[in-house]
Amino acid sequence: MLYLLAVIGALTIAVLLWRAFGPDRVETAPSRRIVAPDDDPEFLRKLGEQSKKKPDDE
Repeated sequence: MLYLLAVIGALTIAVLLWRAFGPDRVETAPSRRIVAPDDDPEFLRKLGEQSKKKPDDE
């Protein structure tokens, strides 16, 4: 049982050291955050400006 705990501890330390000092990971795609139009403040601002410029035809 003691050996099992020692192996788990050694593996945990090895993984932590690898993540801290190992080679950097290469991202395959740039991480861009896609924002839906109803969550995009720039889009909502443009809609507000367009609605102010347009007279109501109803």
